[in-house]
Amino acid sequence: MIRYVSTRGPGAPSRFLDVMMAGMAPDGGLYLPESWPELDRSLFSHLSGLRYAGIAMHIIKPFVGNDVPDDVLQRLLDETYTPAFFNHTAMTPLVQAGPNAWIMELFHGPTYSFKDYALQFLGRLFDYVLGQRGQRITIVGATSGDTGSAAIEACRHCKNIDIFILHPQGRTSEVQRRQMTTVSAPNVFNIALAGTFDDCQGIVKSLFADEVFRVEYSLSAVNSINWVRIMAQIVYYAVAAVALGGGERPVSFTVPTGNFGNIYAGWVARRMGVPIKNLVVASNRNDILTRFFESGDMRPESVVPSLSPSMDIQVSSNFERYLCDLIGRDYAALVRLMESFRTQKAFHLSGEIMQKARRDFRAYRCSDLNTLEIMKQCYQATGIMIDPHTAVGFHAAQQEIDKDPATPMVMMACAHPAKFPDAVRQATGLDPVMPAALAGLQGKAEKFMALPRDLDKVRQYIRQSARRQS
Repeated sequence: MIRYVSTRGPGAPSRFLDVMMAGMAPDGGLYLPESWPELDRSLFSHLSGLRYAGIAMHIIKPFVGNDVPDDVLQRLLDETYTPAFFNHTAMTPLVQAGPNAWIMELFHGPTYSFKDYALQFLGRLFDYVLGQRGQRITIVGATSGDTGSAAIEACRHCKNIDIFILHPQGRTSEVQRRQMTTVSAPNVFNIALAGTFDDCQGIVKSLFADEVFRVEYSLSAVNSINWVRIMAQIVYYAVAAVALGGGERPVSFTVPTGNFGNIYAGWVARRMGVPIKNLVVASNRNDILTRFFESGDMRPESVVPSLSPSMDIQVSSNFERYLCDLIGRDYAALVRLMESFRTQKAFHLSGEIMQKARRDFRAYRCSDLNTLEIMKQCYQATGIMIDPHTAVGFHAAQQEIDKDPATPMVMMACAHPAKFPDAVRQATGLDPVMPAALAGLQGKAEKFMALPRDLDKVRQYIRQSARRQS
């Protein structure tokens, strides 16, 4: 039975469901498994004959333990990963984009973003647990574009959940914003914050750090600070490795990265035994992660708006999880590093630790100009239209493929190009084909609350709107 500890200190280990419901540890840290499960190598030959939900059961079960009965867990996975919610029978189809280069399309869910693959499952898991316990929760989350709509879609019908999503006003694409603000449901509340995604994320973390408020409103998280988000994303790394290498031949992955959650799931997959050779971090102009792997300096700069807004982040929350293992689960040292980052806006690592970090990840950056050029080149060479985030990954992948052409490279396509029509048009001169669900957003009324970058104002709004646990 796997138990969970905080990155800020082991404390009393927690069970899976308690970790899911809490989202964030009381000490401000993020939950991690106390130890990492290892997959039996013989399992991979069995996985190749399974559908997505079947593979998910094998990957997720070790983390869940006995907290959810096996038949219930499999039922929730079967209900999640079905063509009723994902519009492709393969769930995460692989499309060849060059010699030994593949695009994994992670945009076939209801909101056309990779966030659907974890959040549709998390929503059903929340619904099951709250029904069993007779409880209700208040979800508070921050989004740089895609998490918000995926979380809202997953929770809009949950009678035991109120959901508040903060997005940076004017810093998402219009389609991303409308996917959130046009949802008409009594339990959905959108907050347009005057600031950046990092400001939104900072306020969410402060709300969770307010113990009285957190308990009073039974706060929970849907951002990737919630371990379930990471756990569910491990699955498609295993799916790709089985499809392209049969579980024997190593596969590499390139992931457009801002908050470090998606690529961290890949790191966990490799730690569990999924045959992954290289994990490539692809940054846009907001390149704090690439700068870290180059220099050992974790130092935020001003967030600059880009063509790939979901990656316009300078405080990558999930990096703390990786950092905890990178320094050997030295919890006291981790606390000192995070305190330095909070107060001095920087920390530095060097020596053997950075040598290990550079073995774990490769890292590249991509300018807006290169983003547009890659989008154009990809369409002209393959007929595949990609969104700007995928293009950032494509740019990094090209450099890795040149170094290692024999290893299959999978580029994660994290959003449908129709979510960023202006960038697609600028790059290719063409309009992306707009799915009916996105095309209909223009005619719908928007509903959101515009608030300043003020913790007290956000807390007050939640108090006025949320229903407390009775």
